[in-house]
Amino acid sequence: MSITGIIVSSGIAFGQALHLIHAEHHLDYRPIPLSNIPQQQGKFVKALTELQAQLTFSQATLNCDSDNYQLIEADLLLLQDDELIEQVNDAIRTLQLSASVAVERIFAHQANELASLDDPYLANRAQDVRALGQRVVAAINGHLDQGFKKFDTPTILLAQDLTPAEFALLPRENLCGIVLKTGGLTSHTAILARAAGIPAMLGCQFDTDLIPNGMPLVLDALNGELCLNPNPEQQAKLTVTFHHEQLRRAALQAYKNVPAQTLDGHQVGLMANVGNLNDIIHVSDVGADGIGLFRTEFMLMNVSTLPDEKAQYSLYCEALHALGGKTFTIRTLDIGADKKLPCLYQEQEDNPALGLRGIRYTLAHTELFKTQLRAILRAANHGPIRLMFPMVNQVEELDEVFTLIAQCQDALEEEEKGYGELSYGIVVETPAAVLNLRAMLPRLDFVSIGTNDLTQYVMAADRANPQLTRDYPSLSPAVLALINMTILQAKSANVKVSLCGELASSPHITPLLIGMGLDELSVNLNSLLEVKAAICQGNMQQFATLAHTALQQDRISDLQQCITSYK
Repeated sequence: MSITGIIVSSGIAFGQALHLIHAEHHLDYRPIPLSNIPQQQGKFVKALTELQAQLTFSQATLNCDSDNYQLIEADLLLLQDDELIEQVNDAIRTLQLSASVAVERIFAHQANELASLDDPYLANRAQDVRALGQRVVAAINGHLDQGFKKFDTPTILLAQDLTPAEFALLPRENLCGIVLKTGGLTSHTAILARAAGIPAMLGCQFDTDLIPNGMPLVLDALNGELCLNPNPEQQAKLTVTFHHEQLRRAALQAYKNVPAQTLDGHQVGLMANVGNLNDIIHVSDVGADGIGLFRTEFMLMNVSTLPDEKAQYSLYCEALHALGGKTFTIRTLDIGADKKLPCLYQEQEDNPALGLRGIRYTLAHTELFKTQLRAILRAANHGPIRLMFPMVNQVEELDEVFTLIAQCQDALEEEEKGYGELSYGIVVETPAAVLNLRAMLPRLDFVSIGTNDLTQYVMAADRANPQLTRDYPSLSPAVLALINMTILQAKSANVKVSLCGELASSPHITPLLIGMGLDELSVNLNSLLEVKAAICQGNMQQFATLAHTALQQDRISDLQQCITSYK
């Protein structure tokens, strides 16, 4: 038996099923009997002990310099806070609250107090206290979470959904595949799975009765199927497919040390999208020309405190050293929507995709923004950095950004701290950005098209909704028209134009994108050699002809047929 889904990260994986379940805790707010107070206090102490033991065990398996190690260390310190522990015990004793309700109330109160402080460092710890309180409640109710679980055998993880922060905390050893009920092709979890080379599908309908924990599975994320408890014949067939895929990927290594150049000599910049220092170290393994997108918010996914200027400066310098003079394109913090960070307090919004995100968030939190800008300016003394700003829609936002940059430069000069020159760009990811681009281009050195959000906003289709994935694909005539408008405007102003959305990581679309005149593509590491092969196997005349034909299509189906019939 098999179930179908939407492929978001291709490959084949063999492993046992494991469901990641987010437990729901229904709290009883009624006063407890006086005679029950010792029992509830005992449950609280027991939960603290069990949670500390779990975290300590998990910490012992990690490198002390790793982000996960530091995250666990911060949680352990909070669990040992004598004042917090006494407040919970006092609430149980004097207010006759159950252990779960007391923890919820006291941890929430502490978090709110921290969030209201003027000190940014302490305010940012509010989210830590909230998250830890939820874990203590889970432990009281007998549900120690799987946040740091070690996978002892090859595992295919099944879940309703997976946030980027949860993905960042998953141990990689023995994690062979991911199957989700929800999400979209361009959701950030899908992007992370592709970047990590983990086969993944979404839009799959399953439950624990159909797929119990431990059931043998084969995730065929080449054909969009999850095979349940495969028989010997199915196992053998899928094993052959797996080996063929391995051979195909091995053959791509021939393109590692050759330039991304068409048969008629047209060279394309081929950069990598990365989200952490470990990815940057591996850029040379796939022959990338540099970093076209460093998602700085991803480095905050699994830390409990916000890195200060010194820490960020050190990270950027280390990245520049690893790149050895290659271009390093940094995107400033793109916070909001589905990217909730444990080290930052973010208010709940009714419509986060249209709310305080990207440049809107950082302009609303200028101290946070200036800390990052100062670190990047200082790091630019040590290598070439391009700096780009997400979700910029209008000239006024650029005016504010450059005012803050000037303030940072003045302050660094007063402090006698050196800084380097930067190239500046924006991520074009809304219709407004395309329509206002001509007015912004004089301030810019480059633009990068972010097709993930551009598609969402043009088509009014939630990128994380699997029900819309088939009807609203990542490429449509409307999206293609806006990409073309962006390229033409940038070219007319002699400004370099690249594309960093997930479209760039789709080898079958590469000829079309190059034919439209893009100077550069920035792709995930796992797809870079395939994209390079697509560039090297064609010529510009073929690519331009394809682009001309594609731009004339009025229907999604006709556009897809145009692309698939190429060659």
